[in-house]
Amino acid sequence: MTQNQTVRELMPLTSISRRAIVLITTMALLLAVACSRKDADTASTDAVAVANAAITTVYAGGDILTMAGREPAYAEALAVREGKILAVGTRAEVDEAAGAGATQVDLAGKTLVPGFIDTHGHMVYFGKNLMDADLVGSAKLAELLTRLKKHAETVPEGAWIVGFGYKAAGLAENRTPTAAELDQVSANRPVMIVDSSGHLGSANSALLKLAGVTADTPDPEGGNFTRKEGSREPLGPMEETALNAVRAQRPAFTGELADRAMKAGAAEWAKHGQTTAQDCGLGLGNDDIDLVLNAIEKKLLPIDLYICAKDSITDQVLDAAYGVSRAYATDEAGVAQKLLDKRPDLNKSYINRVRMGGVKYWLDGSLDTAWFTQPYTNNPPGKTGIYSGFQQIPDEVLQAAFDRFWTSDIQINMHMNGDAAVEQALRAIEKAIEKHGMRDHRPVFIHGTYMRPDQIERMKEVGAIPTFLSAGIVTAGDGVLRLWGAERANKAAAANTLEKLGLPWTLSHDAPVTPSPSVLALVDAAVNRRTASGSVIGPDERVTPYAALGAVTRSAAYQIKEDKSKGTLEVGKLADMVVLSANPLKVDPATIKDIQVVRTFKEGVTVYEAKP
Repeated sequence: MTQNQTVRELMPLTSISRRAIVLITTMALLLAVACSRKDADTASTDAVAVANAAITTVYAGGDILTMAGREPAYAEALAVREGKILAVGTRAEVDEAAGAGATQVDLAGKTLVPGFIDTHGHMVYFGKNLMDADLVGSAKLAELLTRLKKHAETVPEGAWIVGFGYKAAGLAENRTPTAAELDQVSANRPVMIVDSSGHLGSANSALLKLAGVTADTPDPEGGNFTRKEGSREPLGPMEETALNAVRAQRPAFTGELADRAMKAGAAEWAKHGQTTAQDCGLGLGNDDIDLVLNAIEKKLLPIDLYICAKDSITDQVLDAAYGVSRAYATDEAGVAQKLLDKRPDLNKSYINRVRMGGVKYWLDGSLDTAWFTQPYTNNPPGKTGIYSGFQQIPDEVLQAAFDRFWTSDIQINMHMNGDAAVEQALRAIEKAIEKHGMRDHRPVFIHGTYMRPDQIERMKEVGAIPTFLSAGIVTAGDGVLRLWGAERANKAAAANTLEKLGLPWTLSHDAPVTPSPSVLALVDAAVNRRTASGSVIGPDERVTPYAALGAVTRSAAYQIKEDKSKGTLEVGKLADMVVLSANPLKVDPATIKDIQVVRTFKEGVTVYEAKP
């Protein structure tokens, strides 16, 4: 049974909403437009790409780190032709394979590595945030409000005033602003702020009214609206699912703004050496599907984008993806077969650089709402009594997801920080195996921040893969130590434990949870595990630079099931490559974060080049 047949049987026609039918029709139409060679701009762009791909290029003169294998392996030279790696080896071997007339590129002592792969990020969301007020690093409430007011001057009438990236603990007031305070930015227009984790935010009075949040509004399961003291009137701050419910009502990005958001996000990912991006949680905004449709139609993306649908819009995203896949499968010109020939492991899944790969479920919250089996060592501000965080979704919801997708090619990605959330995930997977048998599903434990030793052993048995937010060690490590205590903090993001056991693990930035989608910052953090205060948390969990690089290349490709075409510099694989200013294996480990991405190639074509 094919993936499309499986998805179709799971979603009979009678269950498809009017919006889903419109999406299928729209995506099929957009696909026809995207494939047309009649559009002058598209034809021009394609002609350049084809011309570049037809040239054989030889790279030499620096370290070429192939990342093939568990020990470092180098090559003297590498040749690329038609977007794929033609040859890797000695200079003589590569020159012979390339033939006369090949273009020669001197690496000038720099280092060539495989393109970095984003294993958990939010590229669409990040691109939209680039259109909003930057609140990162705000030190005081007054500064935050000033930034919002300045941004408000540029926001067209009818649009929300939105800011992103503050930290409540980073403000002198040590709290999230209230609705009354945000009313100072605008009393009449909706104002929303979201913190750097994406799990906490606040709304002004106009937005609360627009969203219908009143004293009578119940807190949704897995979240809450903060209330004014002595009443149930909303104060403004909102957490988790409550924030998501309000955020989803933001007006859609359209026209030039939609184009700019997607192109800006992709450019930022390429700038940091990523040739495959991810948006895991597509649907945080009600216009996310339309933004992706727009990118497909206009061929806006220079790099690949792997999508995981937010659980609440899974049917809509899958129906839309099915419509596109069906359009390609019935193409009389054989476009699908051509794509399959070039990308043998992707099963026709990338359409104009977009692939529907998985679904996402949130099992718990951020570092101060993580769900544990044992109470916090020190409660977060505002939490009293015995506090262990909280569960976001019922067991039966997660189990239904595994019953639905375990035997398909749609991967289940689960956000989890505490061991109680890890336990919920393992129970669901183990029950799925009992019912349906073992599969090569590769369920993803997003963050998997604290896992007990017994859980790691069970994770091995079910084939799950954790993707650690190692950058969080730097930015939040001191807070984790205080909230969770030394035992849990020292075992957080237990990369070396998994490395010694020979288990796959990856690193992810979760941008915009981290302000920048920097991959080298992840490598640096995993190697050094040094917090903002200079302390080293969990020294036994530090890994080698090579292991950390493997987590963002070779293992990352394995996680998203694209290891046949990505992740290492080997013959036949896509020429997705990054040139680094220095070799991470040969510098002082404390300076890995200072290495620069010099150039990024997607299938042999430059998609980013640093200015001299």
